[in-house]
Amino acid sequence: MILNERYTLENGVEVPKLGLGTWCIDDEHVADVVRAGIEIGYRSIDSAQAYANERGVGEGIRTSGVPREQLFVTTKLAAEIKDYHQAVVAIEESAKTLDLEYIDLMLIHAPQPWHDFRGGDYAEGNRLAWRALEEAYRAGTVRAIGVSNFLQEDVENILESCTVRPMVNQILVHSGNTPTELIEYCKSQRLLIEAYSPIAHGQILTNGDIVSMAAWYGVSVAQLCIRYTLQLGAVSLPKTTSPEHMRSNSELDFEISTEDMAALRGLRITPTRS
Repeated sequence: MILNERYTLENGVEVPKLGLGTWCIDDEHVADVVRAGIEIGYRSIDSAQAYANERGVGEGIRTSGVPREQLFVTTKLAAEIKDYHQAVVAIEESAKTLDLEYIDLMLIHAPQPWHDFRGGDYAEGNRLAWRALEEAYRAGTVRAIGVSNFLQEDVENILESCTVRPMVNQILVHSGNTPTELIEYCKSQRLLIEAYSPIAHGQILTNGDIVSMAAWYGVSVAQLCIRYTLQLGAVSLPKTTSPEHMRSNSELDFEISTEDMAALRGLRITPTRS
């Protein structure tokens, strides 16, 4: 069962292959969503400072009835923070807000602030933010550290000066947006890829080619798309508030053929960031 399967990071920390995303789930309701996911069997929950729901995620974890050590919680340092001291404060605030003893994985949410995404040069700011994450890692506040939405040159910037290597790059990956070169580069640097929005923010649900392929396998479009990212060797992080969809998204006992993987990889859909 996919919910019981793990990848292992370079430092030995195990990451569930399938997680539950919480983007756009407000703080008031996210605890119920998290508890529902954990009851179904999810053991990985993905949040971020920018989602403004860390408090609710922490509440859902604490009240789930499942021991903390069996759960994997990710959050992200706000993309706007490109300063060491601000990063230190923000990491401490996330730890306090989640109130979970420790954070399993913390990422720099993006290499540029969202208002200037793929814009100016923030290389030095990313190095400063990374230093704060390294210190939190050594202190045990976080068990693993990484990046999100980083291109190859952004990863290289960190690798040039880091004392703890990034372990994860969480990026947009779905059929219709498969950055193959970036994925292969990250694998060569021993960074685990995490795929957010594997169902393309719902854009892919009515794609005729995908619908036909899913029908051939006897699965839903969502199941096909999630399975696709897993077969790429990535963690998959679908987001839903529906327990029915959570359950369906985890029923992935089928394999996509090599030919169909190539077809899915070749699709092109305009990406949206998370």
